[in-house]
Parts: sequence; structure tokens; C-alpha cells
Amino acid sequence: MRGIAGGGVFLFSMKRRRIIFLLIAGLVFAELSGCAGQQRRERDSYTVRAGDTVYGIAWRYGLDYRELAHWNRLGGGYSIFPGQVLVLRRPPGSALAGTAKRPSPVRAKEPAPPPKKPPPAASRLDWLWPVKGRVLSSFGAAGAIGKGLDIAGTDRALVRAAAEGRVVYSGSGLIGYGQLIIIKHNNTFLSAYGYNSELLVAQGDKVSKGQQIARMGKGPGKRPMLHFEIRIDGKPVDPIRYLPTR
Repeated sequence: MRGIAGGGVFLFSMKRRRIIFLLIAGLVFAELSGCAGQQRRERDSYTVRAGDTVYGIAWRYGLDYRELAHWNRLGGGYSIFPGQVLVLRRPPGSALAGTAKRPSPVRAKEPAPPPKKPPPAASRLDWLWPVKGRVLSSFGAAGAIGKGLDIAGTDRALVRAAAEGRVVYSGSGLIGYGQLIIIKHNNTFLSAYGYNSELLVAQGDKVSKGQQIARMGKGPGKRPMLHFEIRIDGKPVDPIRYLPTR
């Protein structure tokens, strides 16, 4: 009898443990599902904070600033305010202003077109290296930001604009870049200069090629370096393709 009673208690204990386990598993699954849903919402939208700019937000998410403004109906001034929620994906049926095309008639299959050449604007920009120093991390390298070059230098060395343009961002609001400067060169090209210790130009300033814009700071590992990027329509490209051979 004791054995039977003991066995009953054991079975009851096992059932209770199984129920508790299932309850905990259900709670964990619900929590993970909620986190995943929250992460998806965060990828689809962004809540503006003080100091944000359309250019900075577009840079952070690898978007074309013109598309971001168009999707959110910001107008030509690109004015935003803290607390404003911006969509980060093209709304259904939306297209960049001035680029919508009418459907073309159905045609017979044709040979694939040749690879696209760099935009014509590339030939009108005369680039230079923003600092002297060897490349520590190349475009796409693992373990780094990977969207540009990390260039070695000395602490507080002068950083120069790689081409003429206008400063559209100057601050430290983009995580991972330290004190950052973004320069708009034309409607196609932007360049960025990160890990600075001091910014010598402000948002809105017009800069010339070779102008001093910042002083080098320290990147990962507390090593003096500059993080440099070039983007075409918001998408990172390998700066080596545009910088002069040295």
C-alpha cells in the first residue's frame, strides 16, 4: 500500500511539474513573440529624437534620404520633430517623386542588359583621401562597421573633406560612429567621417574639397583612426573605387 501511495504521489508530482513546465514555456514563447513583433515594428518605423535629421536617420538605416522624406510627406524642407514617427519602408503604391513609370507593353524576351556603370555624377566629383594613413579595415570587412574604410592616423590629426559639398549632419547621435560628419556632394553622393574627437564644421556649412572639417579621434580598441564612407542614393559603396590611387 505504501508503494502504491508513493507511486501516486510521484505521478501527481510529475504531472504538476509538467503543467508548470508547459505554463513557463507558454509564457516564454509569448514573450519571445512579443519581442519579435516589437523588433519588426522598430524596423518598419522610427520615432524621432532630439537632434535627429532626415539625413542622419536615412544614413542609419541605409536609405535614400529623398525616399524617406517622400514616404513620410515631409516636403522639400525635410522638417521633423521629436516624437514624430517615420515609416522606414515604402508604403504600398508609393514611389519616389518624379520616378514613377507607366507600365511598359509586354515584349519578347531580350538579352540581359550590361551591368550598370557608375552614375554620371561620379565623373564630376574629384575625390581625395580625407586623411593620410594605411587602411586598417576595408569595405565589407568582418568585425568592423564594414560599410566603409577604417584609416589609421594620429590622435587629433586633421580630417579633410574628400570632395566639395554641404554638411548635412554634424553630431554624435548615430551609435557606432562617434562624432560624425555627413557631407552631401550632390543628389547622388554622400560621404561620412566618423570617430572624430572634434568637429570643425556645423550642419549647413558649405565645404570645399580638402577643407579641414574635423580632428581624428579613436575608434575600436582606442586606436586613432577615421571611419570613412561613400554612399550612392543611400547605399554604401567601396570608397576605393572612387578615391585616387596612392
